Amino acid sequence: MPNTPILRGEAISVTDYRCTAGPDDAPFVEVHGGFDIAYVRAGTFGYRARGESFELVAGSILVGHPGDEYLCTHEHALNDECMWFRLAPELAEQIAADVWCIVAVPPHAELMVLGELAQAAADGGTDVGVDEVGLSLAARLAGIVAGRTSPAPEPRARDRRRAVDAALWIDAHAHEPVDLDRVARHAGLSAFHFLRVFARVLGVTPHQYLVRSRLRHAARLLAEGARSITDVAFDVGFGDLSNFVRTFHRIAGVSPRAFRDAARGRRKLAEDRLTGP
Repeated sequence: MPNTPILRGEAISVTDYRCTAGPDDAPFVEVHGGFDIAYVRAGTFGYRARGESFELVAGSILVGHPGDEYLCTHEHALNDECMWFRLAPELAEQIAADVWCIVAVPPHAELMVLGELAQAAADGGTDVGVDEVGLSLAARLAGIVAGRTSPAPEPRARDRRRAVDAALWIDAHAHEPVDLDRVARHAGLSAFHFLRVFARVLGVTPHQYLVRSRLRHAARLLAEGARSITDVAFDVGFGDLSNFVRTFHRIAGVSPRAFRDAARGRRKLAEDRLTGP
C-alpha cells in the first residue's frame, strides 16, 4: 500500500495514503496506531470497525482510535486515495471525546471543502499550512458531531495580546524554519488552541502570515534590485526557488522577475525626471 509522508510534526502528522487493492484482493485486519482522521479524496472502499460497516466514497471521513482493529474491503472498485491525519495524544484530548467514539462520517460539505484545501496545501497550491487545515478539519468534525453551529466567542484581551506577539515573532523570524509547533510554544499554547486564537484575532492562519511576511520582505529586496532572485528566495526563508517563484506569482499576480523589472523601471523613470532638463 504506497503512502507518502507529507508532514511529521509534534502535534499532527499527515500522510498521502494510496491503496491499490481491488475486488480480487482479500481484506485483512489492520490496527490504528494513533488518533486518526482520514479524508477520502478519491475512490471507494468498505470500512469495518467497532462492529459497524460503512461504504466510504470521495468526501467521506474515516475516524480511528489507537488500538482499534479495522478492515478495509474493495468489493466495488480498484484504488482509493486518502489524506490521513494522525493527531498526537495530547492534541486528541483537546478534541471533543465524541469524535473518537464514531467510526465514519458521510460526505459533508464543510468537511469536503477542508479536505480539498488540505490537498491544495500539500500540493503547494495555497499558503495555508497542511497541518493547520488538519487541525481545522478535526475541530469542525468535532463541532458537527456535537451538533454545534454557533459562532466562536470573541477572543479575550489576553488572547489578542498573544496573537499580536506571535505575529511580531513570526515576522522577526520569517527567514528561519518556522512551523506551527514552534510558534505555539512561543505563545505558550497548544498548537490546536494557538491556531484558533491566531486566526480568530488576525483573520489569517500562522502559516499564511509567515508566507506573506516572507513575500513582503522579498518584495522589498526585489525592488531594491541588489540581489539575485535565487538569493532573495533563500534570504527570506524559502528553501526552494521554484516554490518561491510559484508562491510569489500566485499571490502577487506577477513573477518575481517581472516585479523586479517593474520596480527598476519605476526607479529609472524617477531618476530620469530628477536629472533631466
